[in-house]
Amino acid sequence: MSSRALPPAADEPTHQFRTLWLSDVHLGTRDCKAGELLGLLRECDAPTLYLVGDIIDGWQLRRGWYWPQAHNDVVQKLLRKARKGCRVIFVPGNHDEFARHYAGLHFGGIEVLSDVVHETAAGARLWVVHGDWFDGVVMHAKWLAHLGDVLYILSLKLNRWLNQLRHRLGFSYWSLSQYLKGKVKNAVSYISNFEQLLAEEAARRQCAGVVCGHIHRAELRGIGATLYANCGDWVESLTAVAERHDGTLALLQWMPSTASVRVVGELKPGAATAPVTAPPPQPCAS
Repeated sequence: MSSRALPPAADEPTHQFRTLWLSDVHLGTRDCKAGELLGLLRECDAPTLYLVGDIIDGWQLRRGWYWPQAHNDVVQKLLRKARKGCRVIFVPGNHDEFARHYAGLHFGGIEVLSDVVHETAAGARLWVVHGDWFDGVVMHAKWLAHLGDVLYILSLKLNRWLNQLRHRLGFSYWSLSQYLKGKVKNAVSYISNFEQLLAEEAARRQCAGVVCGHIHRAELRGIGATLYANCGDWVESLTAVAERHDGTLALLQWMPSTASVRVVGELKPGAATAPVTAPPPQPCAS
């Protein structure tokens, strides 16, 4: 009999982690990549899963109801993981802030917490929070945050039309919203300040790092002696953060063109390394 290992079963995850973090899924919006997220959840498994805010987009749902079957499938998948013994912790963000009223309660096996400290296999403490508490616009000028959300949705619509044209002309995928964020000086300054404030607060809480979302910019890097991990989003970047069994964090990205997960980069809390930022993947043509 051959000693060669058998391939995994079709429904068996191919990547096993200790912990998985997801944020900014924005279920309830037309630009949510629910199908791609289901792909990652099938490929990657972990006994602990953190949902780091803006999983459901209450802002958009109040403007107009949109809830296709794929979005329901994501919710059912998460509930099924909880039923099978996975610890699922939901840390609400500003788009699903309605859930913050239920902090400390359980729903379908899912814990709701306003923020939480996670301890890695190596004993490093990581503060897990969505991040909007450190967004002055969200906290002090909510009308402006809603206006910015409308403009962001508009840029995504323009992005879809533009990339359909680019595809017909033989060009690769290009992100208008990421380009605007990179070119507008105030946006760059805002992102830098956001990251710095979160890192400082994590250090004040005697944590080795912070895992967050909110700004839709997937990144894994050190800020001083503090690890900064941003989960990205499931609108454009299609990314997640995972913890390996030795405590190393990995930035994951779902690649629609190959229907597979790639590791963009890794970082261990306390280790100095170059920043790891996930570019928008090139999706399959629609």
